[in-house]
Amino acid sequence: MGKEQQMAHSIIEKLGGVSNIQTLMHCMTRIRVNLHDPSKADLAGLKDVDGVLGVVEDDTLQIIVGPGIVNRVTLAMSEETGMNIHSVEEETNPMDLEQMARMNKDAINKKNATPFKQFLRKIASIFIPLIPAIVASGLIAGITNVAIRMGADPESAFIQMLGLIGWGVFSYLAVFVGINTAKEFGGTPALGGAAGILIINPGLANITLFGDPLVAGRGGLIGVMLAAVFIAFLEKRIRKFVHPSIDIIVTPTLALLITGFATLFVLQPVGGFLSDLITKGLLNLIDIGGIFSGLILAGTFLPLVVTGLHQGLTPVHMELINTIGDDPLLPILAMGGAGQVGAAFAIYFKTKNQRLRKVIKGGLPVGMLGIGEPLIFGVTLPLGRPFLTACLGAAVGGAFQAFYEVATIAIGVSGIPLVFLVNPNEMVLYLVGLVIAYVFGFLFTWTFGFKESMAKDI
Repeated sequence: MGKEQQMAHSIIEKLGGVSNIQTLMHCMTRIRVNLHDPSKADLAGLKDVDGVLGVVEDDTLQIIVGPGIVNRVTLAMSEETGMNIHSVEEETNPMDLEQMARMNKDAINKKNATPFKQFLRKIASIFIPLIPAIVASGLIAGITNVAIRMGADPESAFIQMLGLIGWGVFSYLAVFVGINTAKEFGGTPALGGAAGILIINPGLANITLFGDPLVAGRGGLIGVMLAAVFIAFLEKRIRKFVHPSIDIIVTPTLALLITGFATLFVLQPVGGFLSDLITKGLLNLIDIGGIFSGLILAGTFLPLVVTGLHQGLTPVHMELINTIGDDPLLPILAMGGAGQVGAAFAIYFKTKNQRLRKVIKGGLPVGMLGIGEPLIFGVTLPLGRPFLTACLGAAVGGAFQAFYEVATIAIGVSGIPLVFLVNPNEMVLYLVGLVIAYVFGFLFTWTFGFKESMAKDI
C-alpha cells in the first residue's frame, strides 16, 4: 500500500469508517468531508495521522494535508469508499440539497455558528471550487502583462493568445459564481448561471430605465450572488405549487422570468450600491489609515485563514479590480503568509526537534509560493506563540505595502508568485515588502516567539 493510500485508509478509519462519510471533496490544501454522525469521528486520532497537519471543525470537517498531496489522498479515499468526489452534490436534486443543508447545519459547533461566520462560510463555499481556475488564469494574465511591459508586441498572435487564456475566466466568472451560488442555496446550478448572465450581458446597454441606460457588469459578483440566491429561493417556492408533470417547464421558466425583471429593477442596483459601499469603504480605510490600516489588516489576516473564511474575501478583491482597475488589499493581506514564512525559518534554525524541522522543511517551499496552511497547522499554530509573532511580522510588511499603495491587476495566490500580478512599476516594492515581512517574522520569533520547550509535544 502506497503512502497516499495508507494515509487515506487511516483518515477513513478515524472518521468512523466508510459508512460514516456523507460527502467527499477537497480544495487546494484540505480534504473536506461531511459526516453522517460527527460523534463517531476520532478527531484527536485524526490529528495524529502521519501527514495530517491539522483539523478544522466547520460546516464541513476540514483535514489539512497540504497542496498536491491533497489531490492524491482524496482520490485514494474516493477509490476506497467508492464515492465520487462531489458526487452527492451532482446526483441530488434541489430538495435533497436543502435537506442535506439542514443535516449539516445541525453538526456545526454552536460556538462557531454566528450569523457573520455562517455568511462568510457560504461565500467561501461558493469560491473555493473556483480557486484553481482563478489562480491559473490570474498568473497567466499577470505574466502576459509583464511581458508586454518588457517590450513584447501586444498585437502579436502569441501575446493575444496568452491574454485570451489568462483573462477568459475573469470575463465569465459571473456565470461560474452564479452556478455555485445557486448550488450552495439549494437551487438548480444552471439557473444560477443564467442569473449571472443577467448581470454581465452586454445587451443591458441597449435598455434604458428611468432615463439612464443600464450598465453591463454593474453590481459585479455581489449582484450575481444576489440574483442567484433569489432565483434559488424562487425556484423552491414555485415548485411547491406546480404539478410534477409540468414542473420541468413551468418552474424554471417562471423563476428565470421573475428573477430577470427583479434583477433589472432591484437586484442589480442594490448590488451596485453594496459594491460601491464596500470598495469605497476599503479604499477610504486604506487611504485614511495608511500604514496603520495596512498593519491591522495584515496582522489579523492569519486568524481568518485558520478558519478557512479568507476565501469569502474573493468577491471583495474582484470588486476592487472591477471598480478601480486594481486591488490594493491583496498585497497587504499577502503579508500574512510572509510573516509565517519568516517565523518558520526562525524555528527551523533554532530548534533541535528533528520532526519539527522536517515539517518546516516540507512546508517552507509551498509557504513561499503562497500556500500557508501547512506551516500554520503544522508549525506555528500548534506551538502557540510563533503564530502571534508571525502575525506581527505580517503587520510590518502590510504597513509597508499600504504606505507605497502596492496593488495587483488580478487575484491569485500570495507569496512570490503574486509579484507577476502586481502593477509592473510596483513589483520591486512588493518584493521589498515581502522580504520585510520575512525578516520581521523571523526576528520577532527568534527574539521572543519560540523556546525549545515548546517543541516537546510536536
